[in-house]
Amino acid sequence: MQTRHQSAVLAFATAMSLCLTWAQAHAQTAELNDRTTLRVCADPSHLPYSNDKQEGFENKIINVLGAELGLPVVYTWFPQGPGFVKSTLGLRRCDLVPGVSAGDDTMTTTTPYYFTTYVMISPKSGPTYSGLSDPALAAKRVGVTANSPPVNLMLKYHLMAKMHSYAQVFDTRFDSPDHELVKDVVSGETDIGLIWGPMGGYWIKHDNLPLTIQPIKAEEGTFPMTYHIAMGVRGSEPEWRRKVGAALTKHKAEIDAILFDYGVPLLDEQGNLIPPPAAKATP
Repeated sequence: MQTRHQSAVLAFATAMSLCLTWAQAHAQTAELNDRTTLRVCADPSHLPYSNDKQEGFENKIINVLGAELGLPVVYTWFPQGPGFVKSTLGLRRCDLVPGVSAGDDTMTTTTPYYFTTYVMISPKSGPTYSGLSDPALAAKRVGVTANSPPVNLMLKYHLMAKMHSYAQVFDTRFDSPDHELVKDVVSGETDIGLIWGPMGGYWIKHDNLPLTIQPIKAEEGTFPMTYHIAMGVRGSEPEWRRKVGAALTKHKAEIDAILFDYGVPLLDEQGNLIPPPAAKATP
């Protein structure tokens, strides 16, 4: 049986809990209502995604989002790499991070706005391959991004002997190993390249290179090759997440057009490559 003192303490604790819950909800609502800019954190030198001249496809997509939300875009520039989320979104230096994998465990993510894949690139004038299991690849020189999911398939099919590895983590201000990977396939330094689709597709289109793109299919027991891409927000802001997600969904066709302009390979929900529309000039 509770004493009068215990009942009073319980009542006080309950009242304080309700007040705290109301205060937190009120603070979140006030934050959303008082939002006067679209604060975005992005890399200042990482095309095709973003740069401080706002020439990347994420910059263009953010402009679409800002127009829909009626908010001017303000960037905080910070190099991509270890600690990016903690040093930007985590410190409230921005409210949105574009171009993250849906379900990323370092932040809460919005509705995805595109679906893409790792790809195999090879010369248009050369042979075609059915996939990484194709016996014709046994003697080929393969360029691949270090520690990326396709390496798992290379191990499975014993393609490591002639592997050319390109850095996955690098200083975007000075290096572009993805560009080097693509150029090496053109020069003949390697026979094929295995690369993240948005990077490979961009450099092929940007440089007008005679290369083909083929999605890499995941196999049982290997890492996924396809990923839904979303935007990152803080977990404490579900209404902001909903609002951004709704805007992305509303402008899906416009966003797809931007991605196609940059050569990004897009997949339908069955994992099939979506044919791009009529060719346009690369930005």
